[in-house]
Amino acid sequence: MDERRQDNARQSALDYHEFPRPGKLEIRATKPMANGRDLSRAYSPGVAEACLEIKADPTTASRYTARGNLVAVVSNGTAVLGLGNIGAAASKPVMEGKAVLFKKFANIDCFDIELNEPDPERLADIVCALEPTFGAINLEDIKAPDCFIVEKLCRERMNIPVFHDDQHGTAIVVGAAATNALRVAGKRFEDIKIVSTGGGAAGIACLDMLLKLGVKRENVWLCDIHGLVHEGRTEDMTPQKAAYAQKSDLRTLGEVIDGADLFLGLSGPGVLKPDMVEKMAERPIIFALANPTPEILPEDARSVAPRAIIATGRSDYPNQVNNVLCFPFIFRGALDVGATVINDEMKIACVEGIAALARATTAAEAAAAYRGETLTFGADYLIPKPFDPRLVGVVSSAVARAAMETGVATRPIEDLDAYKRKLDGSVFRSALIMRPVFEAAATTERRIAFAEGEDERVLRAANAMLEETTDKPILIGRPEVIAMRAERAGLPIRPERDFEIVNPENDPRYRDYWETYHNLMARRGVSPDIARAIMRTNTTAIASVMVHRGEADSLICGTFGQYSWHLEYVRQILARDGLHPVGALSMIILEDGPLFIADTQCHQDPTPEQIMETVTGAARHVCRFGLTPRIALCSHSQFGNLDSHSGRKMRDAMQLLDARAPDFMYDGEMHVDAALDPELRERIFPGSRLEGKANVLVFAGTDAASGVRNALKMCADGLEVGPILMGMGNRAHIVTPSITTRGLLNMSVLAGTPVAHYG
Repeated sequence: MDERRQDNARQSALDYHEFPRPGKLEIRATKPMANGRDLSRAYSPGVAEACLEIKADPTTASRYTARGNLVAVVSNGTAVLGLGNIGAAASKPVMEGKAVLFKKFANIDCFDIELNEPDPERLADIVCALEPTFGAINLEDIKAPDCFIVEKLCRERMNIPVFHDDQHGTAIVVGAAATNALRVAGKRFEDIKIVSTGGGAAGIACLDMLLKLGVKRENVWLCDIHGLVHEGRTEDMTPQKAAYAQKSDLRTLGEVIDGADLFLGLSGPGVLKPDMVEKMAERPIIFALANPTPEILPEDARSVAPRAIIATGRSDYPNQVNNVLCFPFIFRGALDVGATVINDEMKIACVEGIAALARATTAAEAAAAYRGETLTFGADYLIPKPFDPRLVGVVSSAVARAAMETGVATRPIEDLDAYKRKLDGSVFRSALIMRPVFEAAATTERRIAFAEGEDERVLRAANAMLEETTDKPILIGRPEVIAMRAERAGLPIRPERDFEIVNPENDPRYRDYWETYHNLMARRGVSPDIARAIMRTNTTAIASVMVHRGEADSLICGTFGQYSWHLEYVRQILARDGLHPVGALSMIILEDGPLFIADTQCHQDPTPEQIMETVTGAARHVCRFGLTPRIALCSHSQFGNLDSHSGRKMRDAMQLLDARAPDFMYDGEMHVDAALDPELRERIFPGSRLEGKANVLVFAGTDAASGVRNALKMCADGLEVGPILMGMGNRAHIVTPSITTRGLLNMSVLAGTPVAHYG
């Protein structure tokens, strides 16, 4: 069975690399190439202008070419993973994979370059000759000691960052893990004894980093296959190993391990034995990083040291030391400030950023990617997970700051806070478009009631609200369940201490709530018994009563159940004093910007009056995002060419809008392609009121609107903000079950800001 499973895994990996097209990379154009004018600018004669600018000032290459965001991953294939010297061609899948990680995690473009050159000095010559093409060089899988020579020569001769990830990437992640492991163990760098196995590139770089973090040179004991590296030894010595030679009569790992606080393994399987672990200090820290089989398996280490703090290089154990936590983000920061080198200060900034992030509340996106794992800072969570979306903002901005402070940045960034927000926006796609709303929310303090307060997404959103906004969450749910789930999710928030809670099973306001509901609904068939039952079981109704009574400013519901069901109770209780549900507006964030869709939920077959209200409400809400509304009334009919039901409704809605003469741009009825393609629209209907590409599509029914919304989410990788319930004075919003934690946070901020009247 195991052999069959291994065969299946092998074939699956090969298929992944072969289909649907060979390899893991492609080149895509970033500029249009649709006509002769585009061609004349992209190539001759227009390209000459960019060439002449760069000739006059070489630094402008980062303005007119991709160089400023382009990294070369270079290898000669002499030390590939655990496969050894397999040659340059065989290393290409690994280098392509590295390029994919650069793009995925930091949006850095990358060329993989595999070179048939074993001589380190000639290899350095080739790499140095690449400088005009690239903004930085990532050396990869070059055997020791050749890698030291290549990096040294390239760093001396090149004016761009050169970074050997096998050395420094590993060292940075080990430094971050060690920082937090010592914090958990209650120890300090300057006091600990370290025993390390493996004198290769990664092992030496890790020791160098630990010294920079405060470890004393005399407390480091380095062993390799020949035993302790000691003064006077000549066998298999390099200058890098000699720097750690001890003056001692001890010779074996078993002899020097006594009293060690930290074991650092970058060697091979089974090197560290359980009896050696028994000799280590109290609460030993064991970094067994050999892959795929570590120096000791965690279960074997814990059999003799139950309180050991352990990291490996494997993903099936906690605390995987993975270079992807480092290299995309250190390059991102270095490229963005035009750094000429990656220096020690930038590496330490990277260490500190990674370590601090692990101690912070876990990101909801990371928790979703690693469902079932406990991501709470401690012995089993020393470093963040690679898919933690906060890494790029925290680490890259720290690296950029360090580059600027040490004078190696040629393009300093004036506003690092804005830079970090931009980086966050590259990961949280809603971050930039939501920025005006977040800024408006910071000027007020509103109480937001969450009807489904026991949902983990709601708990994470409430925690994020407390961290990022001035609004106050109110959670409806059982206190013991909320507390248990918050603790399980690794969140610091607790009921009553950090937020108000309403317990449907036992709340002192219960009588006030059911009486309020009964008074509102007594003449609509609701008896006292029904009112009591609803106020015990229906959290949407409870939240609505709270808003009605002024105990909350707005409510958010809908993380489960049908939208129409929630809407009914919101309408019963809050649709008063001129407020009524106008329509649901969904903002879909696409690669080229946001597109608003309405009405996706409220009116299945709206009247022209309801369509007119939807258009007007959409215009107001679009303005909240700092955008100018350009609204298209969409139908199967196009400018009167069909006498269809939807066409007639849209034409009638246009007449109602025209009578009001609102101060925003709109036109219809039209097809979606005409709404989004100004040239097509001009051919069909010259002189349309709509200018440019529409950013709001209003449909004649929820079937069409919801269908387009879902198609954009699933087929165009659209990210939804909403649905925004219009017409209720921002007193209620009903989300959908597919919403994420980030989506709930966005909705809470929308609920926490006033709607400016427009039109």
